Amino acid sequence: MISLTVNKLRGLSFNADNILSGATKTWVIVALAGQWAFALYILSLYALPLMLGAIDKAQAVSVTQGLNSNIDLNSAMFFAHVLPAILMAMSGLFQLIPNVRSRFPRFHRYNGRMFFTLGLAGAFTGLYLTWITGHRLSDIGSIGVTVNGILIPIAIYFAWQAAVKKRFALHQRFAVHSFLLVNGVWTFRLYLMGWYIVNQGMNGNTQTLDGPADIALSFASFLLPMAIYEVILWGKKQRKESIKWGISALACFGTLITVIGVIAAGMMMWLPRISDILKALF
Repeated sequence: MISLTVNKLRGLSFNADNILSGATKTWVIVALAGQWAFALYILSLYALPLMLGAIDKAQAVSVTQGLNSNIDLNSAMFFAHVLPAILMAMSGLFQLIPNVRSRFPRFHRYNGRMFFTLGLAGAFTGLYLTWITGHRLSDIGSIGVTVNGILIPIAIYFAWQAAVKKRFALHQRFAVHSFLLVNGVWTFRLYLMGWYIVNQGMNGNTQTLDGPADIALSFASFLLPMAIYEVILWGKKQRKESIKWGISALACFGTLITVIGVIAAGMMMWLPRISDILKALF
């Protein structure tokens, strides 16, 4: 038994490529758990109160900007923005898993079309809610999420065009960027809650999210994952072992940030509000 275990350990190749692969797989697992927790959060906070006709009860427990029982254009735009996020959170990450793409190509195509369509709808309704209806805490604090929203249709356009032209490597590249941009607000929540945990409270933050740390995190929530992804793509083409180890370390850093963020957002934001809403509704 011991000799068999030793032989298995000897068979493991401890190198930069394996570390990078392991970090990537870990990120996917953690992100999937975080996405599903976020989907449950949206379902509990918005979808259930709407279906049960208990929006006022939900508001009494957790005041949410834009959530109200009035039937008008603004409330319709609000629900059109938040509710599709449940579907995207539940299925979007499957687009990035190679085995799913290769074994279920039809699912990949239709799921991708749905994700792109809902992503565009989310970007446009988000910009509308931010700057037309005024669902923002501050002007300067909304610049990051606005840039994020503007970049979403651009990335989706290039991903779609590459797929039509059957340039699948380029399609995958822009599709990943589209995914990261569409999930920019989700990532911002992770970074913000993770920042609070690391600093044991606010540090450069304000209640209106326009402090220096808030602004930096709002841009980092989409620029940092996109930059890490581009560096990883570049690193995979390199032959120098030192560069590969540097890329692997960067991937591990990105994974660690996501782990901290998912745990922090779950503990400080999602789970407490889900519990409070469910108690109020049932």
